[in-house]
Amino acid sequence: MFQTTEQINPNKALWEKGDFTQLAETMRESGAALVDKLGIKKGMRVLDLGCGDGTTALPEARLGAQVLGVDIARNLVAAGNKRAQAEGLTNCTFQEGDATDLHELQDHTFDLVVSIFGAMFAPKPFDVAREMVRVTKPGGRIVMGNWIPGDPTLVAQILRISSAYTPPPPEGFVSPMLWGQEDQVIERFEKAGVPMENISFTRDTFTFSAPYPPSEFLGKFRDYYGPTMNAFEAAQKNGKAQDLQRDLEELFKSQNKSTSENSTSIPATYLRVTVQC
Repeated sequence: MFQTTEQINPNKALWEKGDFTQLAETMRESGAALVDKLGIKKGMRVLDLGCGDGTTALPEARLGAQVLGVDIARNLVAAGNKRAQAEGLTNCTFQEGDATDLHELQDHTFDLVVSIFGAMFAPKPFDVAREMVRVTKPGGRIVMGNWIPGDPTLVAQILRISSAYTPPPPEGFVSPMLWGQEDQVIERFEKAGVPMENISFTRDTFTFSAPYPPSEFLGKFRDYYGPTMNAFEAAQKNGKAQDLQRDLEELFKSQNKSTSENSTSIPATYLRVTVQC
């Protein structure tokens, strides 16, 4: 008798590997501030894609929107539902799903699709763009927040430093950071049927805030953030874990803008994309 095993989705495995809620705690304030800019009105139907545990989904629901959070990681979906229930937000629910194939969602369902540092990490970016456009109502909007390749601020630099300690990606790999390049974004949404003049860009700042020093904040990335966890595992095998730790410690310390040694405030630049459907 033969046993069959479900094929492992590497993207799902990556985001279920750690516990992103540990980092999300440092993102709440900026997440809510970003949502305040989106013009959300009571009764709007909002899809928050790659939602994590609800850093932007819960603020959207607090403004009266009907919010569905979709994430590939089961642990984050569970954490999001727990947070929504704890606040009594019956207008906010979370479910498991893949940004490259939202087959469980009907066409033209949402007034607003939001994905802040979420869908950019899914493979098959043209499929991601197509699916976001498909589920958005005509006249609705898509808003993405995407990290920018080569940017000197925190997240782009974490990924740059980490890549120096990890094996090269497999053939055909498309860097998620390309979602931070305007020409790439335009190409992807044009292929999904959106004219270039309906796509706009703004550079904005997202601040990570924590009541502990940058060294402890780095520990959260090392212990709970899938990509950084993988980098440390690869560096450990090569006897270079201390080098990676040193490089990241220097980065976190230099980026910290807090005036207190015992707190962290690190601003990071991102590309905010708005698509009119």
